[in-house]
Amino acid sequence: MRLNKLVMALGLGVVLAAGSVNAANPSQGHGTVTFTGSITDAPCSITPETVDQVVPMGSISSASLKNGGRSSSTPFKISLDNCTTETISTVTTTFVGAKSSIAGGDGLLGIEGIAKGAGIAITDAGGNKIKLGTPSPAVALHDGNNDLHFAAYLQGDTSPDAVVPGNFTGIANFQLTYQ
Repeated sequence: MRLNKLVMALGLGVVLAAGSVNAANPSQGHGTVTFTGSITDAPCSITPETVDQVVPMGSISSASLKNGGRSSSTPFKISLDNCTTETISTVTTTFVGAKSSIAGGDGLLGIEGIAKGAGIAITDAGGNKIKLGTPSPAVALHDGNNDLHFAAYLQGDTSPDAVVPGNFTGIANFQLTYQ
């Protein structure tokens, strides 16, 4: 009986010692890495940096937007990687989102937030306005990497005193169509 107690005491001591060794080396950092994406039936891949992006438009004077005025353009791009042009040679881009309700804002992207009385215009590389829901002019592709260049600007309501200062956000989704 005494031997059993001694074995149990030694076993308990080993278990406690093992626990204290673990406590002496606590985790020095851990985390999770989640990989996401999609596989598409397309001749090009969209780079991770440009598939979802934020375009900072800056601090825009309400005076510049009065009576249908506009801000300066802010460039952005959609980058395509590893394009193959064996059967497809051009691409169009269609932007969709909540339409602006401002006077003179046909085809503009609506804004949300404290700011009111303006909408976001999206233009192609030539500065031509692309209406929401309407494909851009076709852009020729070449094998390899391609950049689709666009710009955005804020356009004010044509009604006097319609522009209300404040922060805003406008969200547009884009769809590429290859031909």
